[in-house]
Amino acid sequence: MPKSVWLLIIGMLVNVTGSSFLWPLNTIYMHDHLGQTLSVAGLVLMANAAAGVVGNLLGGILFDRFGGYKTILFGTVVTIIGLVGLTIWHGWPHYVWFLTLIGFSGGIVFPSMFAMVGTAWPEGGRRGFNAIYLAQNLGVAIGPALAGVVASYSFDYLFSANLIMYILFFIIAFFGFRKMGVPSLAPSSVVSESKRVQDKSSFTALLILSAGFLFCWFAYSQWTTTISSHTQDLGISLKQYSLLWTVNGLLIVIAQPLINPIVKKLEHLIKAQLVLGVAILAVSFIVVSFAESFQMFMVAIIILTFGEMFVWPAIPTIASTLAPKGRDGFYQGVVNSAAMIGRMIGPFIGGVMADQFGMHIMFIILTIFLAIAIVPYVLYDRPLKKKEAESL
Repeated sequence: MPKSVWLLIIGMLVNVTGSSFLWPLNTIYMHDHLGQTLSVAGLVLMANAAAGVVGNLLGGILFDRFGGYKTILFGTVVTIIGLVGLTIWHGWPHYVWFLTLIGFSGGIVFPSMFAMVGTAWPEGGRRGFNAIYLAQNLGVAIGPALAGVVASYSFDYLFSANLIMYILFFIIAFFGFRKMGVPSLAPSSVVSESKRVQDKSSFTALLILSAGFLFCWFAYSQWTTTISSHTQDLGISLKQYSLLWTVNGLLIVIAQPLINPIVKKLEHLIKAQLVLGVAILAVSFIVVSFAESFQMFMVAIIILTFGEMFVWPAIPTIASTLAPKGRDGFYQGVVNSAAMIGRMIGPFIGGVMADQFGMHIMFIILTIFLAIAIVPYVLYDRPLKKKEAESL
């Protein structure tokens, strides 16, 4: 891989390690320490994710207009400001304000990271996006493992640790990303951006693909919200819950030799990768619906991990191939926004379902949502085929 891709990998690792100190424990902190219901906690996370949707779209547009370097530095500075506030004031309602700000600024950074991989190593195809995905999950392995230990002493230390990691990320970005992400001429608003999309078929395909991604993230987000609180009710410790995410992140790195041969065989059948991945995700939720011990939750998250390894890297790869020249940031912003919308509505609706109907019914509904997600994954390329047929 090019040196620039390695710098992006290191940056993503530090970024996600910092953010994952907090995100798996948000619901637990609001529910157990701030005395809020699961529904209220879900509303707060909805606000965080809604701000992330706006940040993702803005971040993608800023990438196309000003380049990745300036965009990432801007998003990181705003995140640091939010984390300074959260470190000083993390009671109620200050927690809501700063968490929403961090959601917005974090959303600005991520599309640029993915778009920079696509532009820095276009011939790498899925490999570049998979490398960034691995860095994300190594951060997920490290962050929660450390967070569980830190939180066992005091939740207050988590905010300081998160702040330190983002300052480190800023230093890496400031010195390492300077020559990356050359800006291209592009419009400065979502409306004008959409008007400039000349290939309507590729943009339509992107929206259909994003719908499936949204459904997947709606279900997946329950692991860091309703399921995290559910594990506490079953007497599973914070350290054990954090260990689940450590296994998730490490397994994604360690299991690559098992996954890569399958991915290689399905290299030109990317829809098959998506359908297989979603089917495995659905099995994990069936397992977790019967889980009452730490061991069963571990089995469920291992299955979940194998499912996401097929789906998560494939989505930005497809978005990159669909993107017209000079629109990489916008297209990555759209798919990242779809994920954020899933994370936005997931915690609140999941919290309401858990409060009103119980966890078992909620898991059944989540499995249905994953089954629905297969439909757009199968149909997303129909507009492309239609255009191709019309041109013949």
